[in-house]
Amino acid sequence: MMRSALAVLALVTLSSAARAQSTSFVVTMGRDTIAVERFTHNATHLEAELITRGMGPRLKYAVDYVNGMPGTMRNAAYSGAADSTLLQSAVLTFRGDSVIVDITSQGRTVTQRIGTETGAFPFINPSFALFEPVIARARALGTDRASIPLFAVSGGGTFPVTVSFVGSDTAVLTIAGVEMRLAVTADHRIMGAVVPSQNLHVTRVTGAPTLEEVKRDYTAPADAGYTAENVTIPAGNGATLGGTLTLPKQRKGRVPVVVTISGSGLQDRDEALPIVSGYRPFRQIAEALAARGIGVLRYDDRGFGASTGNAATATSADFAEDTRFVVAWLRTRADVDGRKVFLLGHSEGGIIAPLVGAQDRDLRGIVLMAGPSRTGRRILEYQTRFGIETQRQVTAAQRDSLYAAIPAQLDSLAKRQPWMRYFMSYDPLPTARQVKVPVLILQGANDRQVTADQAPELAAAFRAGGNKDVTVHVVPGVNHLFIPDADGSPAGYSALPDRKVAANVVVLITDWISDHVR
Repeated sequence: MMRSALAVLALVTLSSAARAQSTSFVVTMGRDTIAVERFTHNATHLEAELITRGMGPRLKYAVDYVNGMPGTMRNAAYSGAADSTLLQSAVLTFRGDSVIVDITSQGRTVTQRIGTETGAFPFINPSFALFEPVIARARALGTDRASIPLFAVSGGGTFPVTVSFVGSDTAVLTIAGVEMRLAVTADHRIMGAVVPSQNLHVTRVTGAPTLEEVKRDYTAPADAGYTAENVTIPAGNGATLGGTLTLPKQRKGRVPVVVTISGSGLQDRDEALPIVSGYRPFRQIAEALAARGIGVLRYDDRGFGASTGNAATATSADFAEDTRFVVAWLRTRADVDGRKVFLLGHSEGGIIAPLVGAQDRDLRGIVLMAGPSRTGRRILEYQTRFGIETQRQVTAAQRDSLYAAIPAQLDSLAKRQPWMRYFMSYDPLPTARQVKVPVLILQGANDRQVTADQAPELAAAFRAGGNKDVTVHVVPGVNHLFIPDADGSPAGYSALPDRKVAANVVVLITDWISDHVR
């Protein structure tokens, strides 16, 4: 799970009158509410606040329209649903085939000109308020089927949305092969929507409901063979990391412990993924290891859940420092064997674990699940091209244009985001050559985010540094999440019938760690 780029952002202050008269879209996946979008609008102005659960910052935005077309957009992003800390601000001006973006971060403003298509409308996922002007535009064209260009506020790419009308009350929107059906009124209001492939439903309600964070239950079931202790770990500069330490009930003496390290984006201690309901890989692995007599310490990323600290300016190196605090704290526990501490990192965690392991020769071993061997720039280039290639509605000419825009888009992201700047330039191989502790490398054969051919590259780097205990498994039939998946495309994650890490992957992990405990 590579970190999603922060949207191009800018400051919006909603008036008290606008808040009082607002309407909202409530977005649900199954029985889980994943987003609330509060908005007010008229023919020339749209204001909204978009709050998503575990999928990035809280966004405020406002768009001014001229003759039904976007003129200026002002956005703002805050670090949490109730946090007033401004991460970044910007103003976007739509001018012909370009968008002029003035981005302000930490008191510094940078101006960029990003190419798009004339007539493009701004798009923020999972906003539905922004689709109402698109539907109005499609109807104004006077056809039953229209293609409207969308400008992705996050990333700066342009891609088409196909709008088809079925009667007077239904619009079918198709983006990159994903179809959504919208109930619409004659004056272009969206009354509800469904995205069948993602089990996603959208309901229009009056007022401004709140999106309350679901308090995860990290306790152990009554009949579990392990205990689960919620802990608070000092992490420097007054920050703390909230986590859960699971230990087998039947234990003699000190217990070996595995520290889990999440993938990119702010993650909770289970590494839950809102778009894949029921996916809790770290809890699943912790329960399996408890049955082998091995403990697990899993923790919320800094600035998320029960953890404090500033994530807005943090890089993978900073997250590695958090992991070092966790390991040091574990070694002070009388019930933990400090000589038998392991790290298990997934995705970006597969970058962080070697950063820690290169310096800490007392670790018992590290497990890398979909750990990259290449710079983030190469990974993002691949991911972006793959996403373009899978957009069935894109013409060959549009595809070539999107390919050509990739370098400038990545450069823009690197300039405005510290995490992205570090990730894009960081080469994992020199660090791998410094790691001397045992390593297990696991890779999904159908991974479309960190490709399977990176596993042998990573193994070769560990061995080149003299590491003689390196094990590699490329697991057939699983994706980046290690879920069974014949295709592996991230666009299909939410529709997968199996929502847990494949059983054979869990066995590979527990067997390897058990062997290295001895």
